[in-house]
Amino acid sequence: MNHSTRRDFLKTSTGLIGFAFSGSAFEFIKHEPLLSFSTLGCPDWPFEKIINFAAENNYNGIEVRGILRELDLSKCKEFNNAANIAETLKLMQDKRLKFVDLGSSAAMHHAEGAERKKNLDDAKHFIDLAQQIQCPYIRVFPNDLPKDRDRNETIELIIKGLIELGDYAKGSNVTILMESHGEVVHKEDLKKIMQSAEHKHVGMVWDVVNMWNVTKEPPAEVYAALKKYIHHTHIKDLKILDGKERYVLLGKGETPIFEAIDILYKDGYKGFYSFEWEKLWHPEIEEPEVALADYPKAMKPHFKT
Repeated sequence: MNHSTRRDFLKTSTGLIGFAFSGSAFEFIKHEPLLSFSTLGCPDWPFEKIINFAAENNYNGIEVRGILRELDLSKCKEFNNAANIAETLKLMQDKRLKFVDLGSSAAMHHAEGAERKKNLDDAKHFIDLAQQIQCPYIRVFPNDLPKDRDRNETIELIIKGLIELGDYAKGSNVTILMESHGEVVHKEDLKKIMQSAEHKHVGMVWDVVNMWNVTKEPPAEVYAALKKYIHHTHIKDLKILDGKERYVLLGKGETPIFEAIDILYKDGYKGFYSFEWEKLWHPEIEEPEVALADYPKAMKPHFKT
C-alpha cells in the first residue's frame, strides 16, 4: 500500500469510505455484548470465508491479525489500495460487521535506534490504515524487560513510545491500545505505564489469560486497577497438559476467564469481547471451524440480564 501523507489521508479517508459505516448496519441493541474474533484463529481462510463465518455465527466484528498468514496488512489485497479498501468495507457492511482492532506486532520496549524506529513506523502505518477503514483501535506490545537494561528505563521507553503514537493519531479516530503481553503483565507495571502515558488516543487491551497465567492476580483486582484504560479485551482459555500450556475451548481450561467476563459485563463494559484463538502459533489446537463456532455459544450464558 502506498501510504499517503498524513494530511491527505486524514482529509480524504473518512469521506472515501465513510458510507460503509452509515445507516442501520451498525445500530446494535443497547447493551448487547459485542463479540469478535481475531484472524489469528483462522490463518488459512481467505477474507470472504472469514466474514461469512463471522456473520453465520453471530459475531459483530473482526479483529485483523493477518490474512492468509500475511501479517503486514498493507500487503493484503483487501487493504492495498483505495478501491480494494472500499470493496472490503462494502463486504463488511453487507454482513453487518465492523473492523474492531488491527493487531500490529510493534513493540515499545526497544532502545533508541533503527529497531525502535522500525517498530514505531510500523505502528504508524497501522494507524493510517485503521483510519482509512474506520477501525477504532490498533494493538501494540509493551513488550520485554531486557535484563541488560535498567527496568525503569525500559518502562520509560514504553511510555515514550505510546505517547509518540498517541500524538501521531491526533486528528484521527484511532486509539493505540497496549496489550497486557510479554513481560509486562503485572497490574502495577501496567497501571504505571497507563497513568504516565495518559492520552486521548492511548488505552489498553486486557488479555486476561496473558496476565493471570504469569501473575495469578485475581481478575477483580486487575480490573479495579486498570478499568479506566481498558477499551478492548482478548478472551481465551488454557490448561496445563503434560507440563505444557495448551489452549482449549472456552470453559474447558483452568483460568478464571469467566470471572473476568462476568466482571466486565456486570460493570457495563461496552467494548468487544474478542476471541483470540492462537491457531497460527499453535497449529495443534482445535480447527477454527470448531473453536470459532463454539465461542459465541460458550459466551451466551454469561450475558443473561
